[in-house]
Amino acid sequence: MLFATAIGIVLSRDLIAVVMLTGIYGFLSASFFVLMDAVDVAFTEAAVGAGISPLLMLLTLAMVGRKEQASRSRNFFAFILVTITGALLIIATFGMPEFGSATAPAHTHVAPRYIEQSGAEIGIPNMVTSVLASYRGFDTFGEVAVIFTAGIGVLSLLMLKPAPSQAPLSNGARHHTVLRIVSKILIPPILLFALYVQFHGDYGPGGGFQAGVIFAAGIILYTMFFGVDVAQQVVSSALLRVLAAFGVLLYGSVGLVSMLNGGEFLNYSVLAENPITGQHIGILVIELGVGITVAAVMVMIFYCFAGQQNKQVEAEE
Repeated sequence: MLFATAIGIVLSRDLIAVVMLTGIYGFLSASFFVLMDAVDVAFTEAAVGAGISPLLMLLTLAMVGRKEQASRSRNFFAFILVTITGALLIIATFGMPEFGSATAPAHTHVAPRYIEQSGAEIGIPNMVTSVLASYRGFDTFGEVAVIFTAGIGVLSLLMLKPAPSQAPLSNGARHHTVLRIVSKILIPPILLFALYVQFHGDYGPGGGFQAGVIFAAGIILYTMFFGVDVAQQVVSSALLRVLAAFGVLLYGSVGLVSMLNGGEFLNYSVLAENPITGQHIGILVIELGVGITVAAVMVMIFYCFAGQQNKQVEAEE
């Protein structure tokens, strides 16, 4: 909550209520997931829903303003495309099993196999990590590629031209001494906790997605209080671009090594003589790639927002 409140103070005082409500909603959703024994999902919701999402919302409002510019042009092709896509999605829902049905294929075939055999095949206590990183490793690889592509797309759109700005972000919260001091105390534990979540995801709640967002939140919090220029001296934009691509390549390289060792793509069992050891090695490496890409893309997008506002401030001066 300190993170959300501080961002609101830095950008605009009248937006604090919006940030607080968004953060509260994220924390309430995370608590619901905890009550449903979905701790891994609760981790993600707390980091994304209560941390990164309010920040991106405020940055967007700070750049585009509160009022939408009226436009008389109408793109009928986009309207038709959205209508057709929405109709196809609605039609597809009729072929799905009823919500909560005990006879759904996921409950009768997929879930029992994961529950009964994941311990012997993967050998890690956290079944969620077994499913996401091993059984559905190809799907998770696609998700990491989507995150990387989304980051590149956002950078391409924001770098086209400077956007209107209302509150420059490059100066940081230089006049909020208390928040700066508290942030110096909190940021090291945040980064340390991100590393714990990263490398302890096999045995408890966590993993690359959660760790990447938490690590990015710590870097962004530092940037908000001490300025973009100071933060880029530690983590530059060029380094972030390299890390974002490196994480995806690291993930994909595990699949290639698996194929070179005679197995299928992302079959970690062939990475060592003992299949269980191979699973541990593969999951550790691909989770590291996920964490690197997620953290780099989040911070990279934030830097791009700040860079847009810096351009606007320079143009006004």
